[in-house]
Amino acid sequence: MKQIINKKILFIFLLTIVLGWGAFLSLNAADTALVGDNLGLSGKLGELIAKTPKCIGEAANGCINPDAPRGYLGIPGAPSPNLILGFLWAIWVGWIFSTVGAFGGIMAGVGHITIFGLANYAKSFKKTNVALNKFLTDTIRVSNMFLVGLSGGVSSWNYWKMKRIVAPLAIAMAIGAVGGAVGIAELTAGKISLKSYIGYFGLAVFAVAGFMWYGTTAKARSKNKAAKEAAKRFEESAKKEGAKSEGVKLIKFTLNECIFSFLGVEFKFSPILAALGGFCIAIIAVFLGIGGGFLLVPFMTDIVRLPMFIVAGTSAFIVLIKMIVGIFTYIVLKGATVYWPLIGAELIGIFIGSMIGPRTQKYIPDIWLKRLFVVLAIYVGLRYTSKGFLGYSIVPPY
Repeated sequence: MKQIINKKILFIFLLTIVLGWGAFLSLNAADTALVGDNLGLSGKLGELIAKTPKCIGEAANGCINPDAPRGYLGIPGAPSPNLILGFLWAIWVGWIFSTVGAFGGIMAGVGHITIFGLANYAKSFKKTNVALNKFLTDTIRVSNMFLVGLSGGVSSWNYWKMKRIVAPLAIAMAIGAVGGAVGIAELTAGKISLKSYIGYFGLAVFAVAGFMWYGTTAKARSKNKAAKEAAKRFEESAKKEGAKSEGVKLIKFTLNECIFSFLGVEFKFSPILAALGGFCIAIIAVFLGIGGGFLLVPFMTDIVRLPMFIVAGTSAFIVLIKMIVGIFTYIVLKGATVYWPLIGAELIGIFIGSMIGPRTQKYIPDIWLKRLFVVLAIYVGLRYTSKGFLGYSIVPPY
């Protein structure tokens, strides 16, 4: 009798385990049910949406609710960026890039990553659909490129009219930049998680802070004094020779050496060195989705040793070419896309900001402007580096 009771208890115990395990599997299967449809979204995005878990019950993170209002990229339940805020933020981005020749890509990234909430949204798919997480990361990078590219285009047009772009140098660096831009896009498109991108983005911001801080030191300022003295000589030379419209003139061009004159003063550089520099700078810039002006300017002033008169316009021209190549590679070859309503509003703001910057720059002391940006860059760098590599921000907002 006792044995029969024990067998019944054992049977009930085993039956409970089997039924419980079955219920767990059924519940888990329901939680991982996929959308199974592209929801009218074309291309690679539609394919990724179909493979994303469908929201069940109150779940909202890492899943898609087909019935939710459509937001970013037309995805149901995604954040819906405020277009007016995007327009105003882009004016700030265009103004800062055209004023200091750098920080435009960084500020564009801050807007897309934090202000519009795209980073947190992409991060929610980290465990449920890694491919969608990386796709959304690429859309942030390409969106940054659109903003910096237009600002570079506006600046290039203005400097081109003033004949202050060194075309041979820009072409040499652009050739190297095309190789670097295509290569890094081929290697990293669809492979970089949002967490890694934010971490590297933060490190780049620290590099910008270091570059700007160096510009405020006595050593750097002594170089600036020399540059100002050179500028004075150029202006006096132009007045004496009546050659205000002379601009840059090519004298000699070989693969080893290029000689040109600006207002009668000769300069020379190595096209091979310039192409190598463009290649290395493009790798960093396109990986982060920024223009790389903070690297181009010191390369041309400290290594190629050109005056600032012709560096700013040449830098803007190279940035423009890099951004065109980067955008083409990501969108045409890798299937990335952008949210056109937001990009359209931002491009209008970028144009306005890029036109305002050169006209207000002269009223702001350069050194105080740089020190303000150093503080801002350190804060932004701390926030993004800690979020990227530690998983949380060590500075507010946490």
